[in-house]
Amino acid sequence: MAAPEVADVELIAVTDATGAIVEPGWLGRAETVHRQLRPQLPADYMGRLSAVFANGGRMLLAIKGGAVRGVALWRLIENTYEGRRLYIDDLVIDEKHRSQGVGRRLLAALRVTGEACGCDVLALDSGVQRQQAHKFYFREGMTISSFCFKETIQ
Repeated sequence: MAAPEVADVELIAVTDATGAIVEPGWLGRAETVHRQLRPQLPADYMGRLSAVFANGGRMLLAIKGGAVRGVALWRLIENTYEGRRLYIDDLVIDEKHRSQGVGRRLLAALRVTGEACGCDVLALDSGVQRQQAHKFYFREGMTISSFCFKETIQ
């Protein structure tokens, strides 16, 4: 069953095209939802996100009823095997408001942004334990194109 469309969800860009924080109040309000996906973020959330934004990260929020319902952290990457990609670092919907179309709305907005930025690909990584998220990504037409290998060096 498809999630309903969410016409009353407002999208707010926390950063501008340069990574400058243009909505600091909303950034602070996004922390609780963002930590549902990334509980390991340091106590200095604003400081950490400022560093991420300075290195290419951008943030888009889904707001409904004056509350943050979803957080998308993304960036543009140029690589040799795909060309230009809009890479989604984090896409998280408040656990109390999932399956209500908020994720679909954010993903659609990121697709439009990717097209406007001349991207060839929209991509993200998702932890192997996140089966519900994977069902959503498949419903949205995404595919698994590769494995991601990593090694912790610090």
